[in-house]
Amino acid sequence: MSDPGLPCLGLLEATPAILRGLMVELTDEDVRWKPGPDRFSVGEVLVHLSHSEGHCYRARLDRFLSETDPVFESDQASDHLDLYARTDPEDAFDQFEEQREANLELLRGMKASDGARTARHQKVGPMTLAQMLHEWSLHDLGHIRQVAEIVRARKYLAGAGPLASFYDLKP
Repeated sequence: MSDPGLPCLGLLEATPAILRGLMVELTDEDVRWKPGPDRFSVGEVLVHLSHSEGHCYRARLDRFLSETDPVFESDQASDHLDLYARTDPEDAFDQFEEQREANLELLRGMKASDGARTARHQKVGPMTLAQMLHEWSLHDLGHIRQVAEIVRARKYLAGAGPLASFYDLKP
């Protein structure tokens, strides 16, 4: 019987295409539009995803594989807002797609039992690789939802005319 592999890889693989689909009709101006001063633009979300892919998830994945019970520091998006605002979204998303494929290639080569590898997160304590993969998927889905809501507000709400009153968007 073949090893079923690690959990969540299907969603992690689908994320870039889902995001590309959501952005198919966006202009550069749409990508940079912020729904509020304390909210991300689609572009900033893309930069955040690229940054997280390499500096958080890949770094943690490498440590899961090379260390015994490594300790992970907490990394907050708010620590990188300047980077997100000044980085080109298209370049960042291209980099995200490349990094994601490299990460998936590594993950696909692992066994389901590797999901039991352990680490410690400085804020939440013990965790497994499988738990990180589930959190990674939660992170992706949260940003997919965020991008969808921004696109709804920016691109389609006004065009719905009086029908827009049926929607209470919070991009």
